[in-house]
Parts: sequence; C-alpha cells; structure tokens
Amino acid sequence: MVRIAVIGGDGIGPEVVGAGMRILRAVADGDPGLDLEFTEFPWGCEYYLEHGRMMPEDGIEILSGFDALYLGAVGWPTVPDHVSLWQLLIPIRRNFDQYVNLRPARILRGVESPLRNPGELDVTVARENTEGEYSDSGGRLFAGTPRELAIQDSVFTRHGLERIIRYAFDLAGTRRGRVVGATKSNGISITMPFFDEVFREISDQYPGVEASLMHADALAARLVLDPESFDVVVGSNLLGDILSEVTAAVSGAIGIAPSANLNPEGDHPSLFEPIHGSAPDIAGKGVANPAGAIWAGALMLDHLGHPETGERIVEALEATLESGSKTGDLGGSATTDEVTEEVVERL
Repeated sequence: MVRIAVIGGDGIGPEVVGAGMRILRAVADGDPGLDLEFTEFPWGCEYYLEHGRMMPEDGIEILSGFDALYLGAVGWPTVPDHVSLWQLLIPIRRNFDQYVNLRPARILRGVESPLRNPGELDVTVARENTEGEYSDSGGRLFAGTPRELAIQDSVFTRHGLERIIRYAFDLAGTRRGRVVGATKSNGISITMPFFDEVFREISDQYPGVEASLMHADALAARLVLDPESFDVVVGSNLLGDILSEVTAAVSGAIGIAPSANLNPEGDHPSLFEPIHGSAPDIAGKGVANPAGAIWAGALMLDHLGHPETGERIVEALEATLESGSKTGDLGGSATTDEVTEEVVERL
C-alpha cells in the first residue's frame, strides 16, 4: 500500500490534482503491484481565511506518516503570497528536507514550442530547495518612515551546495553527461563565488561528466537560443526557480511542466506538483491544463519505484496531446475533463 497525501490547494489546484488522481487510479488498476491510497486535506488559502493559518498546527506531523505528497497549487488574491507560500509549501520542503527541486522539461508530442527551431529539448533543472536566496533571515526597520529599509540575507552552506550539486552530477551520469552550473559571481560577490568553488570541487570528482559554469543571465538567453545543447542545469533556490520557468516556456506552456520536491534518501516523504500557479482567473471554468499535474504524478511513481508505470502515463499523455485533445493554453478547445478522460482511455 502506497499512502499519498493530497492537498488540492487553491484555484485550479483541486481541478488539476483531481485529474491527476484519476490518472493514477487508472494506471494502478493495470498494475497489480501498485496499490494507491489517497487521503485529501482541505488546506490552503480558503483554510487560512477560516482558521488564520494555511494548515493545522500539527500539519507536518500528519503528513510525515505518508509515502508521498501530491499538491495542486497554492495562492489566492485575498491572501498575500508570502503568507500562502511560507505557511504551507516552504515548511513542508524544509521540515521534510526536500532539498532537490527537480524540474524536467521536454517538448511533448503534440505540443509546439514558441521557438521556431527548439531542437530536441530535454533539459532538467536541479534547484536547491531549502536555503539560498529563499531564506527567512532579515527584517525591516523604520517602517512607514522615510528611513524605512528592508534586508534579506541569502544563506548558502557547504552542506547544502555539495548535496544539490552532487545530485546534479549523478543525474547527468544517467543522462547525456553534461552539467551547467548557474552562477552570478560577476555581480554577487560572496555567495556566488562560494557556489562556483563548490561546483568546481565536485566536478573534479566526476571526470566523465562535462561541467561548466555560466552566468545566469547568459544562461537564460542560451536556453532560448540553443536549448538543445543543455542536459542538466543546477542552480540556487532563486536562479533555479527562474531558469526552470524559462525551460517550461520553451517546452510550450507553463501548464505542462511538473515539479518534484525530493528527499532523495527517503527519510521523509517527497512532494510532487505542477509548477503553474493557482490561476484564479480560470478557476472553476473547467479549462485548466491538467498535463503538469499528470506528469507530476508520473514523477511520483518513478520516485516510488515504479518508473515503467510512470512512463506509461507520460506516453498516454503525449498520445492524447498528439491526437489534438488539448486545453486552450496549447491552442486547443478541450476541457480539463476531456483531456483527462482521453488519457484514462489510452491507459
């Protein structure tokens, strides 16, 4: 029995994660070795508006008993983003030491890239997920006065850098053997040179992997101009976040892209989600793209030791898109349910 905690969240989150659960149930029916049990939790911004917090005080303790976590999306206009993020997703990532944020991007069959000649895009961004620029260290002084100032510190540790960079090199060893480190050491004079030093130290231990450092702004441009040349990109929390949005856009639409928040050692549950937001403007209309959530479900099965079953899901999703069954963001007219139903039928 694989126990999965489901947090639909806000906006289109419950719609797409509901689609993902339909797919996972369908594929499990054809795999006698896969027994899935879903438990849903109504946490998110609506919960916050009623209870004053995004999840219960013992939320982390509750989630710790599950094998994996499946999230739709979080965020709503009446709740500040820093509240919704820092009271739900970031506590989950940090308490469960999900230090790898893995974001694969490729052009699925049936989807057109906005680029004229993207080549064979297949790039994975490995983003540090627990420290870096997204630390909670800092504060504000003299609020509401002309002297007001805000300071937020970036926190880079050798432990944190070594493990995410090593993960990227190990991953590249199973792929095409190339790693690019995203840096900005020409402008950020302390943390980024530290990143560069650790990257070079780790690269020396992997002579079979081609390694290079590239300034993040130039890297973003190169991802657009020559995406085919990339294999694995590793970056800090902020730079990895931004660059993975670029790779998602190059692949055709943000609604396609999945994300895995991994605790690779398996000491804690990992979390899987699409990278898109809660999209309040289309919530409840039945037109949200379920592809990102469906692919995230496939990543979850891969992590749980069922890679062939996960690949079956991606294959069925690609065949569905190739047939022309697409939501509006991909130039189609199908609803969320119609796309989901066709994927189920193909499975």
